Amino acid sequence: MAETWDWELLTGPATITEGPVWDGAGLLYTSIENNEIRRYDPATGDIVTVYHDTGASNGLALGPDGALYACEGKGRAVVRYDAGGLKSTLVDRFEGGRLNSPNDLVLDRAGRIWFTDPRYGDDHSDRELDHDSVYRITPSAAGPWEIERLTFDTTRPNGLLLAWDERTLFLAQSDYDAGSVRQLRAYPILDDGTLGTFAVLHDFGEARGIDGMCWDADGNIIATCGWERSGPGPRIAVFATDGTVLEEHLLPSPGGPTNCAFGGTNLDALYVTTLDGRLYRVPNTGRRGHLEPPPTRPFTGTS
Repeated sequence: MAETWDWELLTGPATITEGPVWDGAGLLYTSIENNEIRRYDPATGDIVTVYHDTGASNGLALGPDGALYACEGKGRAVVRYDAGGLKSTLVDRFEGGRLNSPNDLVLDRAGRIWFTDPRYGDDHSDRELDHDSVYRITPSAAGPWEIERLTFDTTRPNGLLLAWDERTLFLAQSDYDAGSVRQLRAYPILDDGTLGTFAVLHDFGEARGIDGMCWDADGNIIATCGWERSGPGPRIAVFATDGTVLEEHLLPSPGGPTNCAFGGTNLDALYVTTLDGRLYRVPNTGRRGHLEPPPTRPFTGTS
């Protein structure tokens, strides 16, 4: 373990929180069971709901145009909120079947969206696809976004990141069924846009693996992983891109961390969401975040 962090509890416990993303002046995040996207304002300490009826949105991402993209778990869709707050569905099916439960997403420099589509929980009675995969969707001026299936070897893919040169996809394979694996994987992105054979960077064994991830400015992966049921416990792990564990920081509460994002004026504060509905801030991690600069105006959305 590295030097102990100071954790500030901003809200919770409650029900599961997820999807933190810094908007330039505040933090957007999701309250999955409450079907809300909320915003924390560090200047005032206020938390307000910017969107209701969000289809149990999970992962969030901001586009360079100020649009907010979300993975709707119960809505089973990837959606876009434009700068005026109007929501549109980008994709909700693959080859005619409804998506399982879109979980997390990233945007690339071409404006395409890469997202994971696992189905967690015991109830699979309404699923229409026989696989849990990673997809990429591409905007089309002539009609609906085009969808491509990228993985054929995943079960419960979760958090994902693109390398800065967009030649590698880093992916959390986080399946908790008996006999399944929990790994941090690296897939080479081939010249034709398909994925090559993955390398296992870290195997979590029987313990809970990675949920969400973000980059720091040194090119390291900051990952939420672990829980109180097994393994080393709920923590933030810092990985080099070869899988070397550089640091680990235990959470001060038993609820497993779900996702994380850097924020603050200098992008040196880390925000962390959890399975038991907390929102934490670590004001000084000794690291700085790396992200495409979103709009510096506060994100207001519509209530």
